[in-house]
Amino acid sequence: MSDLSAPPAPRRWTALALIALAQFVVIMDTSIIGVALPEMRSALGFSPEGLSWVFNAYVIAFGGLLLLGGRLSDLLGARRVFATGWAVLAAGSLLAGLARAPWAELLGRAVQGAGSALIAPAALTLLMTLFGPRPAELPRAIALYGAAAPAGGTAGVFLGGLITQYASWQWVFWINVPVALAVLAAAPAVLPAGAARRGAVDWLGAATVTAGLAVTVFAIVRAPQAGWGSARTWPVLAAGLLLIAAFVLLQSRRREPLMRPGIWRSPDLAGANLAQLLMAAAWIPMWFFLNLYLQQVLGLGAFASGAALLPMTGAIMLMMIVLAPRLIARFGPKPLIATGLAALAAGMYWLSAARPDGSFAVDVLPASLLAAVGMSLAFIPSLGTALAVPDPAEGGLASGIVNTSYQVGSALGLAAMTAVAAANGARDLTDPAALTHGFSAAFLGAAALALLGALTSLLTLRPRTR
Repeated sequence: MSDLSAPPAPRRWTALALIALAQFVVIMDTSIIGVALPEMRSALGFSPEGLSWVFNAYVIAFGGLLLLGGRLSDLLGARRVFATGWAVLAAGSLLAGLARAPWAELLGRAVQGAGSALIAPAALTLLMTLFGPRPAELPRAIALYGAAAPAGGTAGVFLGGLITQYASWQWVFWINVPVALAVLAAAPAVLPAGAARRGAVDWLGAATVTAGLAVTVFAIVRAPQAGWGSARTWPVLAAGLLLIAAFVLLQSRRREPLMRPGIWRSPDLAGANLAQLLMAAAWIPMWFFLNLYLQQVLGLGAFASGAALLPMTGAIMLMMIVLAPRLIARFGPKPLIATGLAALAAGMYWLSAARPDGSFAVDVLPASLLAAVGMSLAFIPSLGTALAVPDPAEGGLASGIVNTSYQVGSALGLAAMTAVAAANGARDLTDPAALTHGFSAAFLGAAALALLGALTSLLTLRPRTR
């Protein structure tokens, strides 16, 4: 249990700024490359199919290594792993910007993903170390951390456009280097050192789960291109699932497992992680296809489409910071998670009615704001519930699990909804009506995932848990 009598860390809000910056950069690195991809293709000689792996290499390394990052945070100290992650991210960013061949670019992106896999669970562990003993401040701290994610996603679109237009595509990677150096300089002064503790790293378990998650995500993100029923998809997916099953079996037999099976007996841990997974599986496709609708159907440029997402981003940040903590204190997490996911589903159902000759004000703005309300209500309480493990020594593991749930949900949802959109006409880039029909089908599929998340939250979460 947390020590409620412990004096508060005097620089905890400054430390939270560094922690939120970590979330901002980790999410920004998934979106900042979008506008730069055409220039990267011509400069490095990527094939049209290979270009998507500039995104996928980051996601696969990030999702596959999160559990190891969480375990290392518990054993070595979160600040040390946090700083190491920034150093690795800077090295990967430097390599990606200096790349002169596709293989070097993908290697740089994978190293970036590995750095983020160390940063993300360590950041959440640091947040819980600083604010876990202060229940009155914890919801606000988690809200500020959560609000950094949509800010990073939108900022990535803006910065990617500005940097590509006025500098060069290399700077979408190199921008991380001075940020990392600043964080490394500030971290010792403002972040708690944390104590390393004795224990062994289950390297076999880490290799098994990393390989399993990486192969599974690889199969999922490649499936829309190769075909879900293709012999290039199912054997790979089966191999990934077998590796994950082997990891689960291995954990039950290890003296010091990477993921102690008993952690799943923590109240509401499974339900909160399932909510995060389904939320991401719905939210990321909505964001992706909404951006495509704005550009390919309504004809907005990359910068203008980023501006069109600002009202939704602003609403999310405002509600997460101002409203969500108050509602959690009054009603508890369960009603907010279920209500938020239901509102997210309703917003995406509304978006599915978008027209080929529509407008931003009528077809996008009101529905996207409703979806933003839903995301704001559900994200903070589900994240806080997933982190509320009884043993603070397992905070890094809980952080790794919830980050893994969100990233795997993102990859699964985006891959599945991409297949749905393509099957419903989104392959024809010259026909706005066909594109809109495909995007509408993807919005409906994402709405179904969010609604499933709302129903499972009602069934699996206990009332008034903290």
